[in-house]
Amino acid sequence: MNIRTDLAMEAHDIARRESKGIIDGITSSTEQHNNVKITRVEILTDEAGMKIGKEKGSYVTLEAPYLRYSLNDYEDAVKLISYELIKMSDVSKDDIVLVAGLGNRAITPDALGCRVIDKLLVTRHMQEFIDAPTGNVCAVAPGVLGTTGIETSDIIKGVTEKLSPSLIIAVDALAAADISRVSTTIQLADTGIQPGAGIGNNRKGLNRDTLGVKVIAIGVPTVIDAATISKVPIPEELAPLTVTTKDIDLVIERMSKTVANGINLALHRELTLNEIEELTA
Repeated sequence: MNIRTDLAMEAHDIARRESKGIIDGITSSTEQHNNVKITRVEILTDEAGMKIGKEKGSYVTLEAPYLRYSLNDYEDAVKLISYELIKMSDVSKDDIVLVAGLGNRAITPDALGCRVIDKLLVTRHMQEFIDAPTGNVCAVAPGVLGTTGIETSDIIKGVTEKLSPSLIIAVDALAAADISRVSTTIQLADTGIQPGAGIGNNRKGLNRDTLGVKVIAIGVPTVIDAATISKVPIPEELAPLTVTTKDIDLVIERMSKTVANGINLALHRELTLNEIEELTA
């Protein structure tokens, strides 16, 4: 079975099970922070990346199974996203950062990126008017090819050429291979992103090679391939069936707020989480 997943930790685990051993060129470690489990996967060579279908680079996954119930887990997740993003990004508050919210706003499981954009503290337009202790942040939600007729990568490339950001943060919904990770997991990667890869609908990649600037991808798995969780064979005509959880509306609202405020906290470092929530309410 061709198991589809956007999570590097899952791809690594699957490849290890199939090869029954350690894969050279990949390191993996885990740590626990209260109720949040952190898994770090480092793909050190292109050859190792090919073995698990991922680009060479760093992948950090936060698993927060109780996030929907616990305010403490929400605050922990926000601060951990911020911490990991700061480590990956290496930008100052004066650098322009472009946040791209990918996906289709009209399809709830694919609306994560758009909803994150709605909750961002964007400040680039204010830089020339006020001397505020905030980052230089702008955002775009380019939509999808089926509704715009334009490749997402082409839209973001045009904005990038106009604004010359030092960093692009691309936010998108992902696919998982383990049902327990759907709606409970957040992945950060310094390799960029290929929209639609998890469900076999590959579009042009968003990365340093295509855009000329570093791209950090942040994603939450919101769907899973039906064939992965089915106890019986899936008829060939139903093979591309993808499913989500029944509470996906609440999941997108909760996870978009968590991811957005993790980004806000990382890019506006002089502000506290409470101050950010007041400014974005």
